[in-house]
Amino acid sequence: MNAFPDKPRPEPIGPDAEGGAGAPARESGERSSVPLVTALPLSGEFVSTSQGVPTVLESPRDPAWNALDLVRLALLALVALFLGVFAVLLLARLWIYPHSSLGELSRIPLVVVAGQALSYLLILGYMYILVTRERHRPDFLAAMHWNWPAYPAFYVFVGVMLSVALQILASRLPIPKNLPIDTFFRTSAEAWALTIFGVTLAPLMEEFFFRGFLYPVLARGIGLPAAVLFTAVAFALLHGSQLMFSWGPVLVIFLVGMVLTVVRARTNSVSAGLLIHVAYNGTISALMFFATDGFRHLEKLNQ
Repeated sequence: MNAFPDKPRPEPIGPDAEGGAGAPARESGERSSVPLVTALPLSGEFVSTSQGVPTVLESPRDPAWNALDLVRLALLALVALFLGVFAVLLLARLWIYPHSSLGELSRIPLVVVAGQALSYLLILGYMYILVTRERHRPDFLAAMHWNWPAYPAFYVFVGVMLSVALQILASRLPIPKNLPIDTFFRTSAEAWALTIFGVTLAPLMEEFFFRGFLYPVLARGIGLPAAVLFTAVAFALLHGSQLMFSWGPVLVIFLVGMVLTVVRARTNSVSAGLLIHVAYNGTISALMFFATDGFRHLEKLNQ
């Protein structure tokens, strides 16, 4: 009798199962001399037993991490952001700006971007440890559902079209003239730094966290539609401080998050969303580049 009627009856694995329909049946009481292998539930670890008891090879838990792991990751990310930015501030004061205070340095976009980049690398390192060491998934990208698409150019095209469409929408929304993000485009060097950061490490880490780590936990806990919505909201709130939480630009970022999460849900691919994300950011940067004559006349952005 099956003691767990809500679960499918396990299929035995071993010589009998491999033999198929034509395999001779064993007599009752006959023991197998071949060790059997079974998976510990939800762990992906294996143990061997010489007992001739039918066993089940269970799939590893997907995702390997849980909500508590996400909370730890978020808290450590905040700590890493503080430590990364603070470390870069100290280095900048010691080597580049010896007569400036830390408060003054924290308003220099190049220093801030460098600090965020260092922080993101620290967070990426912990993500790798969490997946491969704590949750015993040696293939980090497979556990993240990286799944490189067969036609990457299609997703790049989607990102470009999404960027153009949302820029047209943004032109019809109330957008404040002086946003905190605008301070990163005062000089050509600052514009280049934010552009490079915005098409490399920033979208990679955002896709890893929101579509790689957060979305599958939410989908397992509250269902796919709610997971898509909440992931997009969290994505928009992350960028809210750069946009003064003005509803117009935050709405645009929310729509970007919706598209990226829907793509993640439909394709089962984090890399597909990353291609769209990079193309979206890259299109905005390219438009700014041409509008300001190669970032040489950034005053044109206010026009």
